[in-house]
Amino acid sequence: MSDRTMRRQVLLFFSVLCLSSALGQVSYSIPEEMAKGSLVGNIAQDLGLEVKRLQARRARIHTGDSAEYIQLNKEKGLLIIKERIDREALCGQTTPCALHFQIALESPIEIFPITVEITDINDNAPTFQKEEKNIEISESAVIGSKFMLENAIDPDIGLNGLQSYTLKPNDNFITKLHSQSDDFKKVEMILQKPLDREKQEFTSLLLTVVDGGEPQRAGTMQIHITVLDANDNAPVFTQTVYKASVKENSLKGTIITKVSASDADKGSNGEVSYTISNDVRHVFEVNEENGEVRLIGRLDYEKKRHFQINVRAMDNGGLTDSCKVIVDVVDINDNEPTIKIMSKSAIISENANANTVVTMINIQDPDSGENGKVQCFINDNIPFLLKSTSNNFYSLVTDSDLDRERASAYNITVTCSDEGVPSLSSSVTLTLQISDVNDNAPVFERSSYEAYIVENNTPGLSIFTLKARDADWNQNARVSYILEDSSVNGVPVSSYVSVSADSGVIHAVRSFDYEQIKDFHFRVKAQDGGSPPLSSNVTVKILIQDQNDNHPQVLYPVQTSGSLVAEMVPRSADVGYLVTKVVAVDVDSGQNAWLSYKLQKATDRALFEVGLQNGEIRTIRQVTDKDAVKQRLTVIVEDNGQPSRSATVIVNVAVADSFPEVLSEFTDFTHDKEYNDNLTFYLVLALAVVSFLFITCLVVIISVKIYRWRQSRILYHSNLPVIPYYPPRYSDTLGTGTLQHVYNYEVCRTTDSRKSDCKFGRAGSQNVLIMDPSSTGTMQRIQNEKSILDEPDSPLESPPSPAASLSPYRSLM
Repeated sequence: MSDRTMRRQVLLFFSVLCLSSALGQVSYSIPEEMAKGSLVGNIAQDLGLEVKRLQARRARIHTGDSAEYIQLNKEKGLLIIKERIDREALCGQTTPCALHFQIALESPIEIFPITVEITDINDNAPTFQKEEKNIEISESAVIGSKFMLENAIDPDIGLNGLQSYTLKPNDNFITKLHSQSDDFKKVEMILQKPLDREKQEFTSLLLTVVDGGEPQRAGTMQIHITVLDANDNAPVFTQTVYKASVKENSLKGTIITKVSASDADKGSNGEVSYTISNDVRHVFEVNEENGEVRLIGRLDYEKKRHFQINVRAMDNGGLTDSCKVIVDVVDINDNEPTIKIMSKSAIISENANANTVVTMINIQDPDSGENGKVQCFINDNIPFLLKSTSNNFYSLVTDSDLDRERASAYNITVTCSDEGVPSLSSSVTLTLQISDVNDNAPVFERSSYEAYIVENNTPGLSIFTLKARDADWNQNARVSYILEDSSVNGVPVSSYVSVSADSGVIHAVRSFDYEQIKDFHFRVKAQDGGSPPLSSNVTVKILIQDQNDNHPQVLYPVQTSGSLVAEMVPRSADVGYLVTKVVAVDVDSGQNAWLSYKLQKATDRALFEVGLQNGEIRTIRQVTDKDAVKQRLTVIVEDNGQPSRSATVIVNVAVADSFPEVLSEFTDFTHDKEYNDNLTFYLVLALAVVSFLFITCLVVIISVKIYRWRQSRILYHSNLPVIPYYPPRYSDTLGTGTLQHVYNYEVCRTTDSRKSDCKFGRAGSQNVLIMDPSSTGTMQRIQNEKSILDEPDSPLESPPSPAASLSPYRSLM
């Protein structure tokens, strides 16, 4: 703050300086943080004394044990600043803040009390205890849900203190500031737009707090919000305001009170933790688990008499609730009253008359004066009265009729307090038993009961135990249990359950099946042993619990045998692309119907994954051109029963960008299942067919070879007069090819050769020799040729021979 501004404030406060003439007391008002040597006031003028008299009478300032912030300039009769005054360090939040000291004069001795009020200036900016705050909020949080935010701390007061909070960006949240009667401002973050974890799981907000000073100061805190799934119940405190008191000399670790918040959720979402959200953590702490508020610092009644503890309850889903604990600091006194029991009765009949004396007590307090005067009283709403019989003696008497059934015993707390400031008290608890008269019927602990039994139980199993209480005593309170006649689905209830008359234990008569009957109810009568007996009835409902005796059933994808069912994934699909979702149900209930999904096998395990809880099949990497078009996934669906049961489903996936491409690659995809199921059969069948064809071909080839060989042998060994004929320049070289050769032959014929079927052409003729396919060994006649052998005087005739022979005469190669 500049000197000019300081001087302006000093002149302003001097203009409203208040001088009290009563009892010679002078009051000043100055702002904090004034520089050393600054003027506080003209004490000589305000006291009506001359400066010389101040010097002559040795005027001085007496501050006692407190620090000396003001000094007296006796030469000028002025009060000036000796040390810089920090109002926050001097008084904290206490208002008004003032320095009290005296100016002492001698000759004669005079004391003038001086009060200097220290006013606040805006010299502190609001600050948060943490620069960042992490909040977890369930996506199921409804619009209007409130989340307690960290309160900023500003040591300044009044307009210079905290004024407003802003939250940016505020698409989903707005802030609301609550000003309470004790000037405490509670800031809440209110949900105005539903959250969606699947769209945005993390978000960051900037919380800004400003004060009302001039110039205005501000502080910020970063809020990181994590959106969680399905936590739809926030903790709720049993009280919005808790009140407690603690003595200023209490030891560290003293339990102040215990706060309690309940969460309707189960499991981890129902676990509640407690934290303190304001700036009293150096004095108090709260147990995160059980909500006990303990003292960890020192208390001083003269400095601060009241504390407000803002306790926040948060479950694991991030939902919160807050309460306020008001702690009053009690001042101590040297002695407390002592209560001495002079005589007492332990038992009194419930038909005792009014004003019957029960106990005599004596009260003593060693203190004197007002601190020794003691007043005693007892707790309210009890039929007794405490009367003062004489000095320090009290008698406890009955004040109205007693009823043992309404209260069989009374804990009567006698509290005695002195009249000191602060007052101290002590108490004693007297236990008084009331004797019985029989006038009550048995009463069940509940208006109705529910019991559970797992299906497939063994007959005779104990299901549940009923308990009825009779407020009477002894025989009148002895209770018997009777199963009332009724029917369940037309069958007597006695064929389902039985009730033990003495213990009230309900037994199962038969084994239950959850799929046939899920629950049934009946009535049980409780009857006491009085005369005449009194009774009451209660309804009992038995609920059959499921066992894991059913397999999961896959609803989607539908498994068909005749048509192609495949999911299509484009090759441009990114990581996390949703391919499809396996949907399955389990007719069991509870955790037996909780299903989990796992990928059992796949064409490419590195490409797909299955969501464990939701069955969503997603890509886990970028799809590439190298990935096969046909992908086959086998998903196993397991329930959470013990033992677990499962079902499998095959999901066909096509990695392609167009439908024609899928058709070209998936023509045989429909039959993949039959192919896989009969793979071994087809392999064996194919091997057998190939082997058969091979053997058949081999046999045919061998047969043809043998046939041709036999034909050649028949031709050469035939008894017919056949003479082979070779055209000129032709040679058979055993299948090695056709070559040009020159042959000379000697031919011998029989006398009957003219009648033969074999004819010879002339030299140089080109005729064809054809064998009859009938393999008779005869040869076709030579066409368009006349043989010289037909002439009777042929020179080639020779004497008859049994066969014609052919022998080469000469061969020229």
